[in-house]
Amino acid sequence: MNLKLENKTALVTGSTAGIGFAIARSLAAEGTRVIVNGRTEERVSEAIAAILRSRSNAMLEPFVADLADAEATIEAARRFPSIDILANNLGVYEPKPFEQVTDDDWRAIIQTNFMSGVRLSRHYLPRMKSANWGRIIFISSESAMNIPVEMIHYGVTKTMQVALARGLAEMTVGTAVTVNSVLAGPTRSEGVEKFLADMARTKNVTPDEIEEEFFHTARPGSLLRRFATTDEVAALVTFIASPLSSATNGAALRVEGGVLHSIF
Repeated sequence: MNLKLENKTALVTGSTAGIGFAIARSLAAEGTRVIVNGRTEERVSEAIAAILRSRSNAMLEPFVADLADAEATIEAARRFPSIDILANNLGVYEPKPFEQVTDDDWRAIIQTNFMSGVRLSRHYLPRMKSANWGRIIFISSESAMNIPVEMIHYGVTKTMQVALARGLAEMTVGTAVTVNSVLAGPTRSEGVEKFLADMARTKNVTPDEIEEEFFHTARPGSLLRRFATTDEVAALVTFIASPLSSATNGAALRVEGGVLHSIF
């Protein structure tokens, strides 16, 4: 299927690893010019090299910046005044008991997971509306609906993203601009790979056995019964970024393996 993404420009925040990297690679494979973002030049260079190994003619541009910082958004707007697709993927998580989550912890995770997307959307949404085409996508999580007790602060920021996406979508009435959120489920990202390997060593079992135990105890309601791949998440994001998804707006789209049992 031709997703008609040639000659589009996309900024994918936090795209040097995990879901963000898979999104950047998937968009590049469709002929999109992709701005690859990360906090260090080394990580960004490595990500670009990895994408080029699979698609030598990919159109890629580096943007080294920590977009949790407001000044970085100003620099993004200066270097890339207009884009067609904004994938707000930047995010962090940390299991921590609620009673131990300090005000500074709250501020830090909100700056990264939520305010980075607020600032970028505030700049790019008006320009997309003026051009009468654009896509803003927030990479949220099933944790937005199933707030995890072991990291409530993370779940709250994911709910905030869903609410923001819906609110911004209301501003696109009558245009060819859409704003959606994607609820990713347990995904085999770089961090999860390390978690599985570490737990396997600790328990003297295989990573596959740790994965099976995780879905038996921590996510027993999963229909997929395994971690999704980053490419599986990226496939949905790439479609939502395309002109073919024009009738999908203001939605919270699921790619969470059936962890969520509610119909709506």
